[in-house]
Amino acid sequence: MRAAAVLLALCLCGCIAPVALDRAVMSYDTVANDTVSRQLLLNIARAHHNEPLHFTALSNIAATFNFQATVGATPPLGGTSGGFTLSPIFGTVVAENPTFSIVPIEGEEFTKRLLTPFPEGILTMLLRQGADVDLVLRMMAGEYRTAIDDRSIRYSNTPSDRQGYETFRRIVLHLSTIQDRNGLYAEPLIFEESWTEPAASVTPEALQALEKELSVSYEPKERSYRITKRTIGRIIITNYDPSTLANAERMRLNDEADQTLDDELLVDIREGHVGGEYPLHGRFRLRSFYNVIAFLGRAMGEEPEYDVPRDPRTPATSENPVFTMAMDESDSVPQGADRAIKYDGRYYAVRSEMGYQWNRKAFLLLYQLFEMTVVKLPQGSAPTITIAK
Repeated sequence: MRAAAVLLALCLCGCIAPVALDRAVMSYDTVANDTVSRQLLLNIARAHHNEPLHFTALSNIAATFNFQATVGATPPLGGTSGGFTLSPIFGTVVAENPTFSIVPIEGEEFTKRLLTPFPEGILTMLLRQGADVDLVLRMMAGEYRTAIDDRSIRYSNTPSDRQGYETFRRIVLHLSTIQDRNGLYAEPLIFEESWTEPAASVTPEALQALEKELSVSYEPKERSYRITKRTIGRIIITNYDPSTLANAERMRLNDEADQTLDDELLVDIREGHVGGEYPLHGRFRLRSFYNVIAFLGRAMGEEPEYDVPRDPRTPATSENPVFTMAMDESDSVPQGADRAIKYDGRYYAVRSEMGYQWNRKAFLLLYQLFEMTVVKLPQGSAPTITIAK
């Protein structure tokens, strides 16, 4: 009987341990996800009221689990008159001791994560994952720049700039129709650069080193080595495959792109390809995450977005929402909302909708952008608040 009690207690402990661990991991994951989501909503509400933005990161969750099994025996409660028979005693103890580390986003991390404009690589990464190009650009891009008759023109993605805003909206909507027809490319410009070196100036050791990294061929007539380097340049959005261009043309486009900042993305939509009825050549300048939140907050009142019809050259499309991400503000929790936060006596939530879930996709994109801004800072760069449950 004692052996059976021990075996039973061990089995109970072995069953409880993985169940408790699985529950804890999933619960912590849900809490972390919900915390970030609510902070995003809260800061949009702050931006709506022209209040300072502030984020706090849940940097670490450390949980200690203690599983114990107890086994014993005791005389029966009625005494030993009927014979000396022991009654088994067994039990299990499960203890959980989680510790949360909370780090305010400030100082260098605040600058890098919130104030630094997005690099072009983040935008193209999202496009390659299948994100809607019009949604990505409406949220991430602050303006579109081009040149007409050698005169620089800027179209701002700001509703208060009516002409600029409407032109910007029509441009990104046209790009969306190209994407819908599988004709949009977001690829790096890959080209070859070559030069010659006199054979007499290249030692055998240098030649061996060059052949490891570059393509080297000997030209007997000139008695020189031709060295060719394959270069992966800047990223460009096109309605054609950039690899079909001549090498010189790819180099020219890359030189043009190199004249811009890392937060600018070159666009080249040409005639003769999908969407070529509305040719475009310019660049998008990307926002910082701080500006994205401010844009969404102002759209709730100070600078509301409005409907912009497509350009006559753009094919008909059913996806042209008024708001980049529509928000609800009310005195009570909005019906159908996945989550809502309360700020200054009012409730804020992403507006629910029927059919195509544009607003949900927009909030998912916002969440992804926040996560993609994570930077690794030295220990002790910001005060950490540790909470033990």
